[in-house]
Amino acid sequence: MGGPASFRPKPGSIPESPGVYRFKDAGGRVVYVGKAKSLRQRLNSYFADFASLHPRTQTMLTTAVDVDWTVVGTEVEALQLEYSWIKEYDPRFNVKYRDDKSYPYLAVTMGEEFPRVQVLRGAKRKGIRYFGPYSHAWAIRETVDLLLRVFPIRSCSTGVFRRAAQVGRPCLLGYIDKCSAPCVSRVTAEEHRKLAEDFCEFMAGNTGRFVKRLEREMREAAAAQEYERAARLRDDIQALQRAMEKQAVVLGDNTDCDVIALAEDPLEAAVQVFYVRDGRIRGQRGWVVDKVEEATPGELVEQFLLQMYGDAAAEALPREVLVPVLPPDTEAVSELLGEQRGARVEIRVPQRGDKRSLMETVERNAVESLKQHKLRRASDLTARSRALQEVADALGLDQVPLRIECYDVSHLQGTEVVASMVVFEDGLARKSEYRRFSVRSTEGDVASIHEVISRRFKRYLEERSATGDLDADAMAEPGEGPGEGLRTPGIDPETGKPRKFAYPPNLVVVDGGPAQAAAARRALDELGVDDVAVCGLAKRLEEVWLPGEDLPVILARSSEALYLLQRVRDEAHRFAITYHRSKRSKSVKESALDEVPGLGPARRQALIKHFGSVRRLREATAAQICEVPGIGPSTAETIVSVLKGQNP
Repeated sequence: MGGPASFRPKPGSIPESPGVYRFKDAGGRVVYVGKAKSLRQRLNSYFADFASLHPRTQTMLTTAVDVDWTVVGTEVEALQLEYSWIKEYDPRFNVKYRDDKSYPYLAVTMGEEFPRVQVLRGAKRKGIRYFGPYSHAWAIRETVDLLLRVFPIRSCSTGVFRRAAQVGRPCLLGYIDKCSAPCVSRVTAEEHRKLAEDFCEFMAGNTGRFVKRLEREMREAAAAQEYERAARLRDDIQALQRAMEKQAVVLGDNTDCDVIALAEDPLEAAVQVFYVRDGRIRGQRGWVVDKVEEATPGELVEQFLLQMYGDAAAEALPREVLVPVLPPDTEAVSELLGEQRGARVEIRVPQRGDKRSLMETVERNAVESLKQHKLRRASDLTARSRALQEVADALGLDQVPLRIECYDVSHLQGTEVVASMVVFEDGLARKSEYRRFSVRSTEGDVASIHEVISRRFKRYLEERSATGDLDADAMAEPGEGPGEGLRTPGIDPETGKPRKFAYPPNLVVVDGGPAQAAAARRALDELGVDDVAVCGLAKRLEEVWLPGEDLPVILARSSEALYLLQRVRDEAHRFAITYHRSKRSKSVKESALDEVPGLGPARRQALIKHFGSVRRLREATAAQICEVPGIGPSTAETIVSVLKGQNP
């Protein structure tokens, strides 16, 4: 490669307008996305004096072979486009924040007919109100247990709810008045939803009106000499007060803000956030980030604000965001967040008073979080590097297998044969690259492995052939502008994302012994793929088999290499089993109802949705089946007859 000078844009070709730019590598993948008030001034800084640039910036420029840009009207539009491109392309040289652990949320499923309160982790879903995050799941359960006295909404699973409705008897919570038992129609759907809305309003911080309402009802009950009801209301008030006491009061009653603190070293940074609503700390959360690009504390804060609030709902944004340093484009970030919230969002650095004291507390948490992360990661990185090197040494590979693909076949006595492909990069699972196959061969595991490997690498060769190798003929002709004439093997030219099977692994692992390993090697040889290593991992004695070898490679039981291969193999097995079960379950559901004459796919699906399973449908009477929309009495009788093995 010719270095940055080889793809430097022509003088005068870069506009002076605000915009967003992308650097791409030889494979056409976007490696860095940035924004600028003046594209010309910003991009010229990359090519003016290479020696004076930060080492990480130099690495990015030597990796890149092309740069292009998009002009926008304002700095706010530049922020929006930069965020969307970073999210879409996942560039390796951009700062990307990740949770330092999985935080639990208190969630209320307002999108259901009968909302349910529960503990949830992971990505947020539509139709669910979230509160938190909390440090521990037990803290959520303690709070919910107190609040169910006053707001007795449903907390059971869908299966328990349906079972209670079928038998006409609520669960234990319904008997001890910690659930209003909508499953047996003690309350209507509208009344239960009102309870759920009150619960959400209390959790959102509007606590005063509920306490005052209960105090008023308690006095009225006492005046009417309804002492038992008055005592229960007194206990309800105490439960609400205990739930409120669990949340520390740190600021004034009307204060809504997020307090963000940063701790960093030359390589990594940790961010801690305290969520304050109505003066109380409602939750805490942490992120860590590798500083793969040169960035000031202000730039780190700006990137964090965009990633944290980029997809957040309007009600999740506070009136005020307290930060350790202001981002470079404070007004543009504030305007962008304000548009998303529907009201002004103020970004500022606290200088004195309670807010400054709280910021110092959050900073101490960030410092401790960074320290703990580095301790965990030191051992983690060391172990992964040692494992990959041990695998390379044991199998006689020329280089460390940075990308490992593992294949497993799953079936039930030769039926519903499926296979899985899982991918590990740098010793970590890359779940976005997982693939699954419906196997056509019915001649056993060895034939199935041969088929799956053949199909996977045929796709790789087809996509490679369709895009072409990056050679001299594929490079831009003299006189062409940036990005013109550049071929991008493995990359979709429309989206800039990798194609499904675009990248070959360094090592293929198959679940099995010498026969499976030989089948995989034979499939690769037939396709002319000779630069991918193959091995099999047999379950019985955890032996590693190489194609054509009479004796296995024996890895030490305590070796990091064996532990890595076991994790890869077990993950492939789990993924294959999951797919096989879902496919088998779907087949069972369809075949049981396929015998019913005149019953189409829509009504079959409605029956399964209503009863939950074919087994419950078999137990149902014709009258109960008639309750399903679109099912008449004669059809219901036919369904009962068929499922009980009688001729309709």
